Amino acid sequence: MRKTRLVPVLLAAVVCGLLAAYLALTQLSAAPTTGGGPAQKGQLAVAARYLPQGTILRQEDVHFVEWSSPTLPPGYSSSVAELVGRGLLTDLQPNEPVLAAKLADKSAGGGLPILIPEGMRAVSVKVDEVIGVAGFVVPGTRVDVLVTLDRGNDQGSMTRVVLQDVRALAAGQTVQRDPEGKPQTVPVITLLVSPEDAERLTLAATEGRIQLALRNMLDAGRPNTQGARTAGLLGQSAPAAAAAPRNVVVQQQPRAAAPRERAGMVVETFKGGVRSLQTF
Repeated sequence: MRKTRLVPVLLAAVVCGLLAAYLALTQLSAAPTTGGGPAQKGQLAVAARYLPQGTILRQEDVHFVEWSSPTLPPGYSSSVAELVGRGLLTDLQPNEPVLAAKLADKSAGGGLPILIPEGMRAVSVKVDEVIGVAGFVVPGTRVDVLVTLDRGNDQGSMTRVVLQDVRALAAGQTVQRDPEGKPQTVPVITLLVSPEDAERLTLAATEGRIQLALRNMLDAGRPNTQGARTAGLLGQSAPAAAAAPRNVVVQQQPRAAAPRERAGMVVETFKGGVRSLQTF
């Protein structure tokens, strides 16, 4: 009896399960796809090889690939005529899309000038192996600029940081970093500075001796230092006040008059009609 009663219940459960599965499959089939619309097909310009910044594009520097996606990247190009003759603002890796944001205007040309942002200046300073931090100041690195001045008047020399977190644009005539990070010994380093800092850098290089200090690329701090003095290196106190000039006559204070000798006490006596004076 019990088995006979369970058969209809099992059949009803199987039918309900099949019905639920059918309804779920129907709903999933009717749901719209989340692709954002039909795929767009077109030709997309990409770099044919590694292209460093400052390069002026030629026809053989780019090639075109089929792009099949709901959206195309902003600033894409599908014509080689739009690209030839324009300079690169950033490095491009092989098969990286060539977008408008990475290109300078055709009239701007290539090389160093297109890498200078509006309102900034590129100033070159003469360096040697020591000033250039053994050749590790390469394009893209960041440095501090120190200047040492001889202040004279027996006050010794003083060194202080005059510019902080300055980016190196070029080392010699090279505007791209060595892919292997090798040091480059060059006679000049070109730094990217504001017009005000360009004045300070030029004055420091003219009136004193400059030194570059290499920074960590992630360190954006600007500590406020007081500078280093010769007396401080030797553990001496601040220099004494300067002596009076030679041509200045220093008036001497008149000496105080010597005190007069105090007079003694005089006693007058008479003895037998004879007068006498005695001083004590």
